[in-house]
Amino acid sequence: MPAKILVVDDEPSFKSIIKQKFRNQIRKKDLEFIFASNGLIALEQLQAEPDIDIILTDISMPEMDGITLLSTLSDINHPTLKTVIISASSDLALVRKAMNLGAFDFLTKPIDLEDLEITVNKTLNYVQRLKDALKQEHLIEAAQKLYESEKRLEKFLETLPVGVFVVDADGQPFYTNQTAQNIFGKGIIAETTPEQIPEIYQLYLAGTETFYPYEQQPIFQALKGENTRVDNMEIRQGEKIIPVEVSASPIFDDNGKLIYAIATFQDITERKKAEAERIQFTKQLELKNTELSKLNQSYSRFVPKQFLRFLGHESIVEVSLGESVQKKMSILFSDIRSFTTLSETMTLAENFKFINSYLSRMEPLITANYGFIDKYIGDAIMALFGRCPDDAVQAALEMLLELNEYNILRKGYNKSPIKIGIGINTGSLMLGTVGGINRMDTTVISDAVNLASRLQDLTKVYGASLIISQHTFFALKDYTKYNYRFLGQVKVKGKKDVVSLFEFFDADPPELIEFKRQTKTLFEQGVISYYSQQKERATQIFQRIINLNNQDKAVYFYLKNNVDNG
Repeated sequence: MPAKILVVDDEPSFKSIIKQKFRNQIRKKDLEFIFASNGLIALEQLQAEPDIDIILTDISMPEMDGITLLSTLSDINHPTLKTVIISASSDLALVRKAMNLGAFDFLTKPIDLEDLEITVNKTLNYVQRLKDALKQEHLIEAAQKLYESEKRLEKFLETLPVGVFVVDADGQPFYTNQTAQNIFGKGIIAETTPEQIPEIYQLYLAGTETFYPYEQQPIFQALKGENTRVDNMEIRQGEKIIPVEVSASPIFDDNGKLIYAIATFQDITERKKAEAERIQFTKQLELKNTELSKLNQSYSRFVPKQFLRFLGHESIVEVSLGESVQKKMSILFSDIRSFTTLSETMTLAENFKFINSYLSRMEPLITANYGFIDKYIGDAIMALFGRCPDDAVQAALEMLLELNEYNILRKGYNKSPIKIGIGINTGSLMLGTVGGINRMDTTVISDAVNLASRLQDLTKVYGASLIISQHTFFALKDYTKYNYRFLGQVKVKGKKDVVSLFEFFDADPPELIEFKRQTKTLFEQGVISYYSQQKERATQIFQRIINLNNQDKAVYFYLKNNVDNG
């Protein structure tokens, strides 16, 4: 690398003199000259070329002279940079000032080229000696720092709570800290080959009698430049077995050459014990959870999950006495007609078998339509629907259609068909828990519930399968998709309110559905006439319907009432 010389002079001819004088050294790349016409440009060159060795500078220059330039060089951290003053000035005071500011030498103009060459060579030799001395000083300082660093590293490694094991690039053991010696029961064994390490240090595959294959050990994976961790190694000291977790990493020098591999060995006896206990605990917990899940499933057969969720709980164990919540819901009541008479023809065992057979067919239809059964009352069902009234109506119609299929099955066994009535109402109700300290139950309290129960009773009066209240009817998303008719009115018990009733007959026999559709308008005119006290007109209308078809029991109800109240 050529020595760099910065020439600072505002005379263009001086640049030519320099290049001519040192042309051979420049050609051989022994010297490299950089030129600046004043001190300011020189400072910029120094910043751009921080490895300049010598400055040859004139004193008298525009913008910044040589003395000012010399005074600023002390602020530049360049311990080997030397300056030679070149000037035509014969003022000794100026020369003295330059020397006091740190000038290395002084040359006068007109320049003596031989003297210039001698001075440049002398200055460069001095600069080189400074560099050599500084380099030696740095080497000594670096060696001292390295020694101190190694001592600190060794002290640090000795205090680590994990074992440290180092091999050189050939796989020969190089260093172990005290913790590693405690784990292995020995320190560095001289002349140990890589293949001998598992046997000498008693390294086994966990749970086996097989030495840990040296080529699979993390420290030898690290010698291939890989970072590795395993926890399937055991170290044995006689009868003592120590499970360890081993992590290994490669160590490279500044040139990227692998020189060592270091492995850490951590005794994981307590961890393995904790893991075994955790596995055992997890198994026990899974067993308990399975038992709890079965218990919850069993409880859900008695207390619906939906009921619990309305109360804000997922498990029966979370429910406490007195909890309640107000919700707007649709209530469905269904009941088997003349069940008492039917049950008298069966034994007690047959009664239970019949009821369970019937209810097992009805329940899935309710849950499939987003409802849940709140309670069974003998053969009766009370179900709740919280999403929308359409769910309750759809469930009721599917129950009636399923009943038709059930009756076909019963007929095959010479069993008499059964009939049910369903009433649906929609309104605000309270769901909650009632009872005492030792016995608690869920319940629903509301006038809306009472009305739904009454509608179910009215199916017997009107000969209808499904009756819904006006509260449900007008809350349906599209009541026009159903076959229905206005059935009449009922006064709510204990209140002045009158509730309109609607019969939905989509599940009736096909011929009856068609008849009710054809007479729907006429029937509703008769009902309106009846409640308007136009009894004669009502009688005429209902009689016309009977003449068309005598199967409409609601018509007979109104005719009878007209006669009785006439």
